[in-house]
Amino acid sequence: MYEPLAGATLTNILRMLVYAKFHISFRYIPRFIYALAISTSTLPLRMMEHIKYDKKILPTEIKEQPIFILGHWRSGTTYLHNVLSLDKNHGYCSTHHSVIPDAFISDEKLLKALVSTSIPETGPMDDVPMSPDLSQEEEYALRAPTPYAYYNGWIFPRNMEFYNKFVCMEGVPEKVIEGWKSIYIYLLKKLTMVNDGKRLVLKNPSNTARIRLLLEMFPDAKFIHIYRNPYHVYFSMMKFMTIVLPRYCVQRPLKVEEMEKLMMELYAKMYKKYIKERNMIPEGNLVEVRYEDFAPSPVKELRRIYDALSLPNFKDSEEIFKKFIKAQSKIRTGKYDVSDEIVNKVYPKWKFVFDEFGYEK
Repeated sequence: MYEPLAGATLTNILRMLVYAKFHISFRYIPRFIYALAISTSTLPLRMMEHIKYDKKILPTEIKEQPIFILGHWRSGTTYLHNVLSLDKNHGYCSTHHSVIPDAFISDEKLLKALVSTSIPETGPMDDVPMSPDLSQEEEYALRAPTPYAYYNGWIFPRNMEFYNKFVCMEGVPEKVIEGWKSIYIYLLKKLTMVNDGKRLVLKNPSNTARIRLLLEMFPDAKFIHIYRNPYHVYFSMMKFMTIVLPRYCVQRPLKVEEMEKLMMELYAKMYKKYIKERNMIPEGNLVEVRYEDFAPSPVKELRRIYDALSLPNFKDSEEIFKKFIKAQSKIRTGKYDVSDEIVNKVYPKWKFVFDEFGYEK
């Protein structure tokens, strides 16, 4: 059983319980007890890891600033991240790193085996392989030490609106933002250390709305924004939330209509913030990629990304990129009927995104 709450620290679980007013749905009590047991049993490993490795992690210098992959969930960010992580010059956050981020060094063999047995062979939405060593978004890792992470809203869906605030970081106390930045930098230093100082390539859809904060930490970071037809994002997100959220939560999920409302509001807020803040990125450090161009011609688009961001060694990685892409060719993608009802629901709320990125109504 994979339960993201199991990787959280005991302190963080308590804080989230307070925010949830200690409400756990009856049917999910066994899931919560399992998470609590895993968190408690790994406490000695967490403590040992901090004692043994903080003296190495804290002074770690991130010499090559990260490459941040931006874009809303279900827009092709995972595919792009998986490909870029194959470049031997890049480091990344793996699924193993993200599940129990405070203890993945201390007993790598044991914890990797635990992660391996708790995740499915392929993703619940498609046939994309899953493995402890494959790349993963670091927002999963952030949910463990801090309550201020998007995926905590999937564990406690009754508080989803509260956790969604920490995507755009608007209306959030400054001390919370500074605390989040401190935790994030610590995680990236740790990932840099275990990746032997390589430049990190990071995929985190939540970061789409955090450009200003990322630039405060990494003023010369590189950014890749991948975007997709909003109708396809809508359909895929609704399917994703109704299938995946019940696998994570310890509270009864929201009604579909409530999840839809929150998802559509967050999409609009994220893209309004992205469009406003992308101009802060120095020239030559941002490239935008249309999913509909990337999916049929990934090698061509990868070459364009490397050229636009002045990234080295594309030639050295081209063959391994092609091999991976060929292996993914059988993965199924969803097909959707865009009815008048959907157009009338989606287009008025997301019209500015259609206009900005050149999609038809």
